Amino acid sequence: MPDQHPIESLMKTAMESIKGMIDVNTIVGDPVETPDGNVIMPVSRVSCGFAAGGADYLPDGRRGEASETLPFGGGSGGGVSVQPVGFLVVGHDQVRLLPVDANPVFDRLIDLAPAFMEKIRDVIQGDEDGENTGRVFRRRGPKKEDN
Repeated sequence: MPDQHPIESLMKTAMESIKGMIDVNTIVGDPVETPDGNVIMPVSRVSCGFAAGGADYLPDGRRGEASETLPFGGGSGGGVSVQPVGFLVVGHDQVRLLPVDANPVFDRLIDLAPAFMEKIRDVIQGDEDGENTGRVFRRRGPKKEDN
């Protein structure tokens, strides 16, 4: 194996350390089953950063020859950020994402949209079939007076 530059070993060590900290369970956590049969899995956002640098130098400031082996100074660093996003809830024939930091009203509307569309479809199909669905839609507003 050819001689390895010192920056390569710095980068390799830092990357192996970051790799050891992160696995799939960091992003989607271990599932937990509730007594009612739902399965809850935490979901996180993982961000990584890495930097490495260095230089060959001469301590006395003179210019070195191309064939000369120079001392090396360098360093590397990395960081990992894990932020919770929400929880996946699986059960009762549905999968829902319960966000940690979102607008709960908007999310609830999104969750209810399929059921709402199903109700509208039932009303329309009931009218097309000539069935009396028992639902009456009335216009609200001021009453017109008889002349």
